[in-house]
Amino acid sequence: MTRLTPAELEAARDRLVPDVVADGLKVLFCGINPGLMTAATGHHFARPGNRFWPVLHLSGSTPRLLRPSEQAELLSYGLGITNVVARATARADELTAEEYREGGRVLSTKVVHLGPRWLAVVGVTAYRAAFGDRRAVVGPQERTIGSSRVWVLPNPSGLNAHWTAATMAEEFARLRTAAEH
Repeated sequence: MTRLTPAELEAARDRLVPDVVADGLKVLFCGINPGLMTAATGHHFARPGNRFWPVLHLSGSTPRLLRPSEQAELLSYGLGITNVVARATARADELTAEEYREGGRVLSTKVVHLGPRWLAVVGVTAYRAAFGDRRAVVGPQERTIGSSRVWVLPNPSGLNAHWTAATMAEEFARLRTAAEH
């Protein structure tokens, strides 16, 4: 992967990154918002320390480890990616409470339109902020959006030291099993 300069990363601030979506997915993964590396490259979960792609493979959701630049291949496995908040920032703590709430409303509309079996929000804090559910924990939720079930996954950011790649992969695998039935 090409190394980007700090100026190139900063130039990606507020840039929008297209979703990787289709109707009727098994799972629509939902990140918090694009980071600057994602916005600069146009590839979701592109930051080198992010564990999304390795965990997705370790969980058995993809037959091989995909690179962020291969994100379109997810559609062939019935998987997609979107975000709670569309605008790119260096850190999620740059987002406002209103952006999370509005992101939850926009996401709900998107999910009703696309009709995935499962919406998988990666990050319990983002899920709580977007949907006003302060008691949510990692795992399947009672909430449905249209006909879609909701699952909260651990945040795959390298900063999330509470979860190892192996324990995250176990949770992703639980979702994969549920989505296949």
